[in-house]
Amino acid sequence: MHAHETLALAWLDAFNAGDVTALVALYADDCTHTSPMIRALHPETGGKLLGKAALTTWWTDALKRLPGLRYEKTAVTANEDRVFLEYVRHAPDGAPMPVAEVFDVRGGKIVASRVYHG
Repeated sequence: MHAHETLALAWLDAFNAGDVTALVALYADDCTHTSPMIRALHPETGGKLLGKAALTTWWTDALKRLPGLRYEKTAVTANEDRVFLEYVRHAPDGAPMPVAEVFDVRGGKIVASRVYHG
């Protein structure tokens, strides 16, 4: 298994455990995170968060708003620069949704993540 696949699985484990501290620890200090959900709920951001503090706030709020939110892995593909993670989003506010997330990785940390909804 590629080291970046291990990173993606650690990300899923932290998310599904609701461990925001462990989740954010996987990111570089100057990371970015882009998502259609961010754009929908906070249009002033253009859908993009910058830095660990913004990610901490985002995921802490998401887990409070959506108790039971979890992601079910369907595929992971990795190379030296990025990880492609596919999962099904299970949330109390709707039907299961296929999602693809791409992590750009440098020095073992996620420097950018981009979410795409199916």
